[in-house]
This record gives sequence, C-alpha cells and structure tokens, in this order.
Amino acid sequence: MKRDFGRVMTAMITPFTESGEVAYDKVTELARHLVKTGSDSILVSGTTGESPVLTRDEKERLFLAVLEAVDGQAAVVAGTGSYNTAESIAMTKMAEKTGVDGILLVTPYYNKPSQEGLYQHYRAIAGTTSLPVILYNVPGRTSVNLLPATVSRLSAIENIVAVKEASGSMDQVAEIRRSTPEEFLIYSGDDSLTLPILALGGHGVISVASNVSGLLIKEMIYSFFSGRVDRARELHLKLFPLFKVMFITTNPVPVKAAVNMIGIEAGIPRLPLVSATPQEEDAVRKVLTELDLL
Repeated sequence: MKRDFGRVMTAMITPFTESGEVAYDKVTELARHLVKTGSDSILVSGTTGESPVLTRDEKERLFLAVLEAVDGQAAVVAGTGSYNTAESIAMTKMAEKTGVDGILLVTPYYNKPSQEGLYQHYRAIAGTTSLPVILYNVPGRTSVNLLPATVSRLSAIENIVAVKEASGSMDQVAEIRRSTPEEFLIYSGDDSLTLPILALGGHGVISVASNVSGLLIKEMIYSFFSGRVDRARELHLKLFPLFKVMFITTNPVPVKAAVNMIGIEAGIPRLPLVSATPQEEDAVRKVLTELDLL
C-alpha cells in the first residue's frame, strides 16, 4: 500500500467557466502546471477545490481528468469526506473505481461528533476501501478538533496512513508525533506552519500556496531535510507574505485570484463564496510580483 505521497501535495483549486460550470480543459492545464512546478501529488476536490459545492458527477469527472492529465507523474488523492458517513463511503468507493492513489477525509463539519464518533466515522470509511487514507483536521473550519489520542487510535488501522494537521497547535503536532508509529505521516495543513511542523517530525505539506509557488515550497522542504536549515528558514521567510495573503479572506478566494493572475483561467468561486475584492486582488498581486511569480 502506498504510504508516502511525497513532500508537496497541492490542494488544487477547481477552475470554473464564466457561467459556473467546471472548466475541465483548465483543470487539465492546471494539473500539468502543478506537476511541472514541484507537486509530488495533487489533492482533487478538497475544500480548496470547493468540494461542498461540487456534484458527485463533477467530482468523478475531476478525478478522471486529473489522472489523465498527470499520467502517473504525480499521485492523485481524492477528497471524499463530508459530514455524512454513508455519503463519504459512497464517494470513496466511486473514487477508488476511478483509479486514484488515495483519499483525504475531512472531519465531519457542523454536526460536531464526539471523539468516539470521529473514530467510528473514520473506521467505517477506511473499512470499505483498500486505498490509503489521510485524515484531515481543520477545527477552524469544521468546529471539531480531531485530538491526538484519537489520531493515535486511528493510526493502528492499516490503511490510515497520514494526517493533514491544521489545528494551528504545535503541541498537538508534537503529541501526534509522540503517539503514532514512525511510518504514520504528518502533513502540515497550513503553509505558514510547514517549517515548524517539519521540525516536530512532519513529513511535508498539503499546500494551498503551491498552486502558484510549488518550486519554492519544495526547495524549502528539501533544504530542511538535507540539513540546510538556514536556507529553509530563508525561504520560509521569503514565502511568508504569500502564505498569509492566501488567507486574507476565505480560502480558496485569494488562491483562485492568484491562479488567474499567473495566466491559468480559474474563473470565480461558486456561491456562497464570491470573488476577491479589488483591494484583496491588489494585495495578492503585490505579493506575487515581489516573488517574481507574475
């Protein structure tokens, strides 16, 4: 079973046409761009890809389109989680049939299950697939925190191989590292915390910013693991304004604007999200210009 999806997994946006349909030609263009700019793997239909407003058919076509576009040059991970366990199982089974390399499961949002409920949710989904499973903890968006003790329990399940950790707590990352097997991987779920998380035993990042700056992020991570910590810190500080401007308003609004700016037509978000304001676009453009990404 595949356990390692590389150091840089990009949480890919979903391009839309002006009329709000998925722009599959631009999906292909963006996926190939990500391969060329450092992505070891691509997360399709994660929350950065606006998964809550995509239909089942759209998600299936997205998985197939990205698999065809990357042609084995990067792993493809499908976001199949939701607040509904039965629906998540059905989405996971569909994704497995398309040939994706793994799945990512966000914690159920809004319904706020207990830790036992979270354990049983993930255990039920993992038990229906042979694919490797990545847990995704982002309490700021879901209102539930997947605690280290629960992650530790889940890491004992054979095909639960990693966690995308976006709680913002370095203590929580340390507790996960202390209580899980060495082969269980921790991915940063927050670009600006990637370097600190690597220092605590993290493996890499599932990144928003790598939609536009994958090569620099990859260099930062590989500098750290090659012992060039000063260079890794230099790159982190260089990229820090980008990491922050990607979240000046709700993700993926800023990164979608950024992808448009680098020349790949990404369209606008689907409602209930709306496009970046002119002021937000100016802030994004300023940072991209400073990093020579335009």
